[in-house]
Amino acid sequence: MSDYFDKKAATKFVDYKVREESELMAFLLKNVGGSRTRIKELLSQRMVYVDKVITTQFNAPLRPGQLVQIANKRHKHDFRNRWVKIVYEDAFIIVVEKAQGILTNAQPGSRSQTVKDILDEYVKRTSRTFSVHTVHRLDRETSGLLLFAKRRDVQQMFTDHWKEIVTDRRYIAVCEGDMEKDNGSITSWLLENKMYVVYSSMQDNGGKRAVTNYRTIRRANGYSLVELKLDTGRKNQIRVHMQDLHHSIAGDHKYGAQTDPAGRICLHAFRLEFTHPITGEHLKFETGYPQVFTDILSNTEQN
Repeated sequence: MSDYFDKKAATKFVDYKVREESELMAFLLKNVGGSRTRIKELLSQRMVYVDKVITTQFNAPLRPGQLVQIANKRHKHDFRNRWVKIVYEDAFIIVVEKAQGILTNAQPGSRSQTVKDILDEYVKRTSRTFSVHTVHRLDRETSGLLLFAKRRDVQQMFTDHWKEIVTDRRYIAVCEGDMEKDNGSITSWLLENKMYVVYSSMQDNGGKRAVTNYRTIRRANGYSLVELKLDTGRKNQIRVHMQDLHHSIAGDHKYGAQTDPAGRICLHAFRLEFTHPITGEHLKFETGYPQVFTDILSNTEQN
């Protein structure tokens, strides 16, 4: 297991032994005391360790025999980055929320910094692991939750058993126009041309089958706020399928958008749910909708 303790550091810890099964928040409220707000501050400041691994997820399950430690000051390797926020981390995986405008990992011919580059540097500074391994990707202009493995064998487990391990992936999008249906599903086959544009066929054209389920949350100001759930995870799948429905994602000029109210593609991965391939724990992560998305549908005037 990766050790996040620097033996030369002066940081001190208060130890708590786990004696019965519990979630981390309940355990900390009972043993450390204070309000839920204070406990969340300790977690967000990366001051809580479970078996010597920084843990930030409030509902992380605990088992008898585990060691919970609270640092009396922030770790010297406190992670801060404008592009990436660490949501959860253990010895095997890292879940992050990425901002729009940065690649997940390097593409041919690109020298731009990627999420993987940022995490590689982070784990190089904080543990014996010198790289992370990409499990899945988000487009440069899509924000939201991303999963990385800290060991190649863990990455391979996700690759080999993705459909069994990953139980829910959801996105929120601002789409142009008023969606005709409150909910529905679209299935097509996707191929990519030489210009790296993915196109769709409603009949099997030898491409990859893609299934997207959608639910309309709100319609206003000529836009629709739409929740999307993936049965498959193909490149540009949601973007192509919304174009197929004649409701392109706002800001997505590559796939038919006529407007750009937020200065970005209005697509965000807000939920990621899976079974941990090593511990067997069920993990669920959610982020809030980007404020700019709800503002687009709330503003009475649009520029």
